[in-house]
Amino acid sequence: MSSSCARTEILLGQQGLARLAESHVLVGGVGGVGGACAEALCRAGIGTLTLVDFDIVEKTDLNRQIIALNSTLGLPKVGVLADRLCDINPDTMIIKRHEFIDRDKAQAIALDASLDFIADCIDAIAYKTILIDSCNQSKKPIISSMGVGGRLDPTQVKISRMDKTQNCALAREMRKQLRRIHASLKFPVVYSTEIPIKALPHQAVRATDVAPAGRPRAVNGAISYMPNIFGLMMAGHIIQTLLKL
Repeated sequence: MSSSCARTEILLGQQGLARLAESHVLVGGVGGVGGACAEALCRAGIGTLTLVDFDIVEKTDLNRQIIALNSTLGLPKVGVLADRLCDINPDTMIIKRHEFIDRDKAQAIALDASLDFIADCIDAIAYKTILIDSCNQSKKPIISSMGVGGRLDPTQVKISRMDKTQNCALAREMRKQLRRIHASLKFPVVYSTEIPIKALPHQAVRATDVAPAGRPRAVNGAISYMPNIFGLMMAGHIIQTLLKL
């Protein structure tokens, strides 16, 4: 037993470690929530991680994202996180995809037989809806992150089914979009029951070389620990589910 997995093996045994080592998880969006989720999966011994994100590290990320350092500003998030994960656990294979998850990519992800689980940490509501619906239709296990902004109370973060959420504007909008296309709401999400602190007025979302301009959206306040709590809870759900498969 190597020292890097000794404490994990006490909990999971050799069979559990082997199950995680043969698993492949895709993390869509590797900012605050996705970065923490991916790191926890890597430290637990997931064999293959695919990281998908189109964005770069910016100054506004410094207060909450594990990949955000002054030395990483301006660099692609997938590259920064991949380097970090390789340094943590060289046994985990990291696949980097510096790209935007549009309709075609979402549908391809859902049909990818090599993937065992999807962690949805993307922001764009339209493509988040497509990814969730595509995965549900193809029976691909997925957990989705709802709104983390504007919250301070860690005790109100929960994992529940989409149709059981409360006090989350993103979940409410997602339910509306999913019902519009007659999609299932019976999938797990991590969300907060806390009433959010009011956001700033809506601002335009810039276009990039790999992503279209999004519709204007509110700019929420964010605290250092909350996105990481969401990501760690997602990782915990994924690991426990994989161990039961």
